[in-house]
Amino acid sequence: MAKQKQNNTIFVHLLILFLSLSSLSVSATTVVSLLQNYGKPIFRSNFHTIYDTSNYGLLQLSNGLALTPQMGWNSWNFFACNINETVIKETADALISTGLAELGYVYVNIDDCWSSATRNSKGDLVPDRKTFPSGIKALADYVHRKGLKLGIYSDAGAFTCQVRPGSIFHETDDADLFASWGVDYLKYDNCFNLGIPPKKRYPPMRDALNETGRTIFYSICEWGVDDPALWAGKVGNSWRTTDDINDTWASMTTIADLNDKWAAYAGPGGWNDPDMLEVGNGGMTYQEYRAHFSIWALAKAPLLVGCDIRNMTAETREILTNKEVIAINQDSLGVQGRKVQVSGINDCSQVWAGPLSGSRLAVALWNRCSKVATITASWEALGLESGIHVSVRDLWQHKVINGDAVSSFSAQVDSHDSKLYIFTPSTASYSLK
Repeated sequence: MAKQKQNNTIFVHLLILFLSLSSLSVSATTVVSLLQNYGKPIFRSNFHTIYDTSNYGLLQLSNGLALTPQMGWNSWNFFACNINETVIKETADALISTGLAELGYVYVNIDDCWSSATRNSKGDLVPDRKTFPSGIKALADYVHRKGLKLGIYSDAGAFTCQVRPGSIFHETDDADLFASWGVDYLKYDNCFNLGIPPKKRYPPMRDALNETGRTIFYSICEWGVDDPALWAGKVGNSWRTTDDINDTWASMTTIADLNDKWAAYAGPGGWNDPDMLEVGNGGMTYQEYRAHFSIWALAKAPLLVGCDIRNMTAETREILTNKEVIAINQDSLGVQGRKVQVSGINDCSQVWAGPLSGSRLAVALWNRCSKVATITASWEALGLESGIHVSVRDLWQHKVINGDAVSSFSAQVDSHDSKLYIFTPSTASYSLK
């Protein structure tokens, strides 16, 4: 039996090595393939510079997950430590009843405070008996019966941020435990990290998760401290590029800018993570939340709802269930949209854009000014040839508002609001030169 287990272990290690080498061999073609069909006669020669993807795919994690950004719900932004198994079950129910699950929001992620303050006598993590008396396995079974997936939380340190046991030096045992419970997702935080560099602390859990034999999404949450976009593509399926978001306009806009720096590093299999959505938590206006959701979708950020979806307002539901905006986030091309043009005081009038499958562009006109502004997206800034005609579809009005725009497109945008469009070029009168 021991020999068989040893042989199985050797096989797993060889398989992981093969997958790693495979990702290396694929990377050279992946870098090109994301935008290989995007050139003349529609797009300018600088198109590949504007939407640089040259740093994507260098050592992507090969677990078959995250072909598009993850979608679901996380407990922290609204509930913090005030969680229990009833809240998690009712949230799973609400994902179904509100139609969110059908739109792709399938992860039900438990954040910090689910575990007891200490490990048991065997050294295992134990769910808090007061708040999760039935255990995580029973909760996972409940979630799975609804066609959803369960996420758990731990920390690459001695303790979690709320001083529950962390997983550093316990990676193998904890990963095996999570797998035995049927966990589908791990958010791995960065508190009490003993001063050990993230590059050393995060790979052991990747290896431990791989060795369980269960496919588990690995979400690295090291807050952008050590520029994870530079190295985490070979470690996790997503990586936090910023500190924690809070439910304010200032926080959301700052985080969007910080995350934008790393756009060239994201793609299918591994995504930049500017933290969870605050939509519906009450700290921003409807317009600000609409801009928040638009930019997160365009930037291929994880769409993890952070409000109490059991009690959503009509406005919150309208934002979170916009199928056309979600489709931008989940587009198969997988190129992160980014800031391409700025103007006005402190660059407050902004154009963000990103390529989509089918030679289309997602374009957001984002007014971060204190007053209403007319924002113009020039074809040069978007990487379109000047004579190209495009059809412009407004994703919040759900209709085509201009069937033949050329050279530039302008719209009046309210303060702190964003308009989001899909530009579909017409090539009927153009031919390859």
